[in-house]
Amino acid sequence: MTVKKFNLPDVGEGLTEAEVVAWKVKPGDTVAINDVLCEIETAKSLVELPSPYAGTVTELLVEEGITVEVGTPIVAVSEGQSGEAVPQPQAPAAGGETASSTNQSQPSAGQSAVQDAGPMYGKLPADSGDAPAGGPLVGSGPKADAVKRRPRKRSVTAAVPVAESPEGTVQDHQAALAAQAAVPSVPQRPHPAPAVVPSAAPASQQAAPVQGTTPTAASRGAVIGGTITGLVNRVLAKPPVRKFARDRGIDLADVVATGQRGEVTREDLVSYQAQRDAELDGADSFWGASKKPQEQRIERVPVKGVRKATAKAMVDSAFSAPHVSIFVDVDASRTMEFVKRLKASRDFEGIKVSPLLILAKAVIWAAARNPSVNAAWVDDADGKGGAEIQIKHFMNLGIAAATPRGLMVPNIKDAQDLSLKELALALNELATKARAGKTQPAEMQGGSLTITNIGALGIDTGTPIINPGEVAIIAFGTIKQKPWVLDGEVIPRWITTLGGSFDHRVVDGDLSARFMADVAAILEEPALLLD
Repeated sequence: MTVKKFNLPDVGEGLTEAEVVAWKVKPGDTVAINDVLCEIETAKSLVELPSPYAGTVTELLVEEGITVEVGTPIVAVSEGQSGEAVPQPQAPAAGGETASSTNQSQPSAGQSAVQDAGPMYGKLPADSGDAPAGGPLVGSGPKADAVKRRPRKRSVTAAVPVAESPEGTVQDHQAALAAQAAVPSVPQRPHPAPAVVPSAAPASQQAAPVQGTTPTAASRGAVIGGTITGLVNRVLAKPPVRKFARDRGIDLADVVATGQRGEVTREDLVSYQAQRDAELDGADSFWGASKKPQEQRIERVPVKGVRKATAKAMVDSAFSAPHVSIFVDVDASRTMEFVKRLKASRDFEGIKVSPLLILAKAVIWAAARNPSVNAAWVDDADGKGGAEIQIKHFMNLGIAAATPRGLMVPNIKDAQDLSLKELALALNELATKARAGKTQPAEMQGGSLTITNIGALGIDTGTPIINPGEVAIIAFGTIKQKPWVLDGEVIPRWITTLGGSFDHRVVDGDLSARFMADVAAILEEPALLLD
């Protein structure tokens, strides 16, 4: 028997330290090569470390919650004769991005003429070099109460077949589906979001789960993906489940559905009630014992990992890139109608579709017409103090997502090459990984332009900070009915506000206005994408 110590590796991000978040093994456990030993948190993301040895764990050398430097021994494994050391895995570096802006006058969204955007994006060979890495992730910032929220105990992606559900029958389920199709959409009040962005926000702006998963309560009602903001279909649930909810005063639209095709199950209600009770108890006890001295009622939260990197990146970006901001109100009623048709389409069956999908397509289209927004400013590019602007002929589209560990901006690689359906699936997968905390460094590297979905929290607009390594970011506000003048008449329309932040060194007021007008034009008339 040979005892070997596994040192904390450099996971390929150029970082010097990491925190051991959770051990997946204990002394005495038998492990095989590539079995997960622990989870570590770097300044970029949460990473699982596989075992380079096969054998028996003899000692855990670092406790959970401790930050150690790369190269520090963290676990000892006694190898048998079959244990072979393997190279330590390396993950690509993580990068992230954000955006900026100033008030400028801009042309009307409808004034942009439709042009061919094809030549902007070239096809990259499979063996092309690495995409340029961005800095740490920055966006609209982490929520102040993130550390107070408790994650749900049930997986959002779990699916319960109808035949195994304890309530009702298959006929009940089919009747509920028929009722859903027959009942028109009605407005729904927005409700606050928990710490994980896509978890409880207006669905018009949430990235939806991957194909085969089910929508959250927020994605049906109110970051990233979901249904039309402020609109919601009838919630699927069997009669016994509805009675269970009524007896306990639970709004089914607030519950994360894990049943087949988005059906709320009894287990979902039990989980929701347990979390609600815990949060109410936490609210009652938050202020602490009033008789204690105030210095004993201060909670101190260490700033480390993703949150520390995000804070540094926001400061660096805000004080290095001169931000200019543009805002535009958009009549998104036709986008709402288009999303409704896509949801009813057989081609999109089982795929979560939201207005965020149309905005993503609009941003890609508008960037091809205004290439300088899809670029990076590089200081000392020639090693002699000379700067250069690098215009990217690819779109790694970043979607800002708040997670329990802080803000992250994973991006969809070569988004310009994806069809509408493929882009929807990519958004779904991105949101699901972000909710589960499984976003990897490679998925946050090399972004070129970012969308931050502040509308998921019921916010009209904002001025987000540009992600380092990018020159533009778009804030997608909530979509809600407002009085709108159309052909001389005041009528209710679905209105949203877009806010754009740009690096004025690269994108001046005229270019930023043209880009925002092009994005708005697509939201006002999605059919332009077909030209």
